[in-house]
Amino acid sequence: MIRYTDLVENITPEMLEGFFDGWRNRPSRETHLKILSNSAFVVLAIDDSNGKVVGFINAISDGILCAHIPLFEVLPEYRNRGIGTELVRHMLAKLKKFYGISLMCDEKPQSFYARFGMCPGTGMNIRNYERQSGNDV
Repeated sequence: MIRYTDLVENITPEMLEGFFDGWRNRPSRETHLKILSNSAFVVLAIDDSNGKVVGFINAISDGILCAHIPLFEVLPEYRNRGIGTELVRHMLAKLKKFYGISLMCDEKPQSFYARFGMCPGTGMNIRNYERQSGNDV
């Protein structure tokens, strides 16, 4: 059974194995846990059969007007089971008080986010890949 929680206190780095596949410089599990712990909002999907975190979504926010979802991932072996949909649904419920909720994505997943009432926008960003791992912060 998959359980959804916003509690990070009992999460250990060992429970965060397998994320950031395909990244040039992936964060360590310890850094991943710091990211989650320092987020304004987080929702985790945990497989109760093995205690492993199988998906997560986080948001950063000014606490008043805006929130941004920088990371959202479900482990490959757990995809296409509705876990991602539940993670986004839970997060958007947490963020419903905000005027602006943003995330950046490629064109391909835009139809997924459109199901939640999100619409495409334009944006700019810098990708400093040598800092991508966050491990030295």
